[in-house]
Amino acid sequence: MKNKYIPTAFGLYLNYLVHGMGVILISLNMPHLEQQWQTDAAGVSVVISSLGIGRLSLLLLAGMLSDRFGRKPFVYLGMVCYLGFFVGILGSHSIAAAYCFGFLAGMANSFLDSGTYPSLMEAFPSSPSTANILIKAFVSSGQFLLPMIISLLVWADLWFGWSFIIAAGIMLLNGICLFRYPFPAHPGKAAQKPLAADVPVTRTTTQHACSLVDLTSYTLYGYIAMATFYLISQWLAQYGQFVAGMSYTMSIKLLSIYTVGSLLCVVISAVLVRKTVSSTSLLMLYTFISFVALLGVCLYPSPNTVMVFSFVIGFSAAGGVLQLGLTLMAVRFPHAKGKATAIYYSAGSIATFTIPLITARLSQTSIASIMWFDTGIAAVGFLLALFIGYRNRKTRDNLLTEDELQVDDALRRPS
Repeated sequence: MKNKYIPTAFGLYLNYLVHGMGVILISLNMPHLEQQWQTDAAGVSVVISSLGIGRLSLLLLAGMLSDRFGRKPFVYLGMVCYLGFFVGILGSHSIAAAYCFGFLAGMANSFLDSGTYPSLMEAFPSSPSTANILIKAFVSSGQFLLPMIISLLVWADLWFGWSFIIAAGIMLLNGICLFRYPFPAHPGKAAQKPLAADVPVTRTTTQHACSLVDLTSYTLYGYIAMATFYLISQWLAQYGQFVAGMSYTMSIKLLSIYTVGSLLCVVISAVLVRKTVSSTSLLMLYTFISFVALLGVCLYPSPNTVMVFSFVIGFSAAGGVLQLGLTLMAVRFPHAKGKATAIYYSAGSIATFTIPLITARLSQTSIASIMWFDTGIAAVGFLLALFIGYRNRKTRDNLLTEDELQVDDALRRPS
């Protein structure tokens, strides 16, 4: 029987295609916005940081309120806030005003996350992992399309603001269509009832515990994983233009290459997991590849190297490694998966706030120093991944948890 929530899900996914555009709209239009705001690259980077702090400020609260009042209001709150961001940025003529609208975009992200992820899990209870992984595919699709749109605007000598208006138009039309479709009923207070009568007690519920060391390592990994690819998404075009010597139109296409890599990784990871490759092994492998790719492009910053690097780093750092880390952390916290998710993504939000502030300072020295900084972050991420792998192997030697088997089954289930 056809799932009646498929049209609703498509509308929710489409919001994340626009979100993928929104994340990089400011950075790809940096030269124009520098003139409009009468600032430099460091000033624009400060505005970009407002998206991270806006998201962090509401993430936990929005999630709790979504459980209480339902998902749909928060999805629409996110859409309205994003529309305000698109229009507000174009109307801003100072750093202060732009910062406020960037903060609004961060709030929009929190509202969308709090309404969308639970809605998809409730709409597709038999395959919640697959439903949520598709969000990453739509985000990457938006980041793939936007550089092409901007290149077309540059070729046609049109106003840069059309890129913001196109994103706003898609969001507005989607909101009108989505209003007609049903949302799944949310558990509400029923979700807070004791589960003892429904859930059998297993070795997992009685013996599997997670220490403060594990909590710290996963939280730090959430920060590092987000920081690695967020920094690339904001500065890759600038690096290609000013360090590798590429033209402006060619440099912004690097993000399209980057997103192709991330989309391919989503597909390959699903195949590898079905072939019994563990999530921990993939986590360690991808973080190692990210480090090597970043080191290579810093040592040999030529146009060809940067193009290859864009694909590899998109594949290894932005192709779902953040979600792999979250899945592993949730398994380590079998009694508090919701809290684990909030902590993990809050760490990522801190990265989207702090990293632009750091890179704003580094950009005053050189763009190349930003990429060396990212290489250092990737090296720390690889060490953390090795530690996480060690801890998971140690745990498996003592106890093969039922939760881990359930996660592996969910990941191997066909889309």
